[in-house]
Amino acid sequence: MTRAIQIRQHGGPEELELTDVPVSEPAAGQVRIRHRAIGLNFIDVYHRTGLYPLPMPATIGMEGAGVIEAVGEGVTHLQVGDRAAYASMPPGSYCEARVMPAMNVCKLPDAISFETGAAMMLKGLTAQYLLKKTLPVEGLQPGDHVLFHAAAGGVGLIACQWARVLGLQLIATAGSDEKCQLALANGAAHAINYRTEDFAARVKDITGGRGVKVVYDSVGKDTWDQSLDCLRPFGLMASFGNASGPVPPFAPGALGAKGSLYVTRQTLFSHISSRQATQAMADDLFAVVASGQVKIHMAQRYALADVQQAHRDLEARKTTGSTILTLP
Repeated sequence: MTRAIQIRQHGGPEELELTDVPVSEPAAGQVRIRHRAIGLNFIDVYHRTGLYPLPMPATIGMEGAGVIEAVGEGVTHLQVGDRAAYASMPPGSYCEARVMPAMNVCKLPDAISFETGAAMMLKGLTAQYLLKKTLPVEGLQPGDHVLFHAAAGGVGLIACQWARVLGLQLIATAGSDEKCQLALANGAAHAINYRTEDFAARVKDITGGRGVKVVYDSVGKDTWDQSLDCLRPFGLMASFGNASGPVPPFAPGALGAKGSLYVTRQTLFSHISSRQATQAMADDLFAVVASGQVKIHMAQRYALADVQQAHRDLEARKTTGSTILTLP
């Protein structure tokens, strides 16, 4: 048996219950990992509320780090005793130990702690595919402007630093002056408090009226329309989340009127659909973190038993950087 956080129905944070669940031996292609730390992400809220519905009862959580306890047949890239970290489907990381598919589990370099590993895999791999793979038709070159919403969050602070490494001029938005300062301290070239400023107007000022080549948006409904106004002709609107709610239907003709724009809805799990792709992206992330060029900010830690409060704080946008759940 292992301790785990489960939900028996979709709903609010009060649905998250600490309970005992059985844990088995891994089958072919699986591993059993004992967690040392667990990552908290906004997708966990979507699973809890039912925006992304799950069969019940469900253990949620997409990210963790720990030690491999057992290896199933056919798994060759991991051995018992290896330090490991992952961002992976299916959900289930809110627990002390779990059996899971081995495909997205990667050996964690000795230079990276378990807490850092748990805090960075989903968010860091997301920043990697956004900045390296989710590109406008004209590509990105050093000096180009990009707009990144929620830039003081876990993905955002990694993206601010990584964009600076790539020579990009990242324009950050956040919901308070303090969060804007945090984004600037982590490499953003400009920061806009979207609660007190018209971010579309500021973007046009910053870019001399041209607009940005790409907008990276995990906020959704509240930022969508103005974000389209921030793009230059042939620019890319890259949606990868819905923190304020799903984007409502829109007329494709509006994209033509605003400059023949492109729109894409990205998800990490399309990018890590093979062992080779997962490892290549993880190696890129491990290298930039181990070098010190990108630092992972763990601004909040909660005990696994306090996960209800963690979800309340995340939904209230009280958090910055990455949040982890700790184990005894």
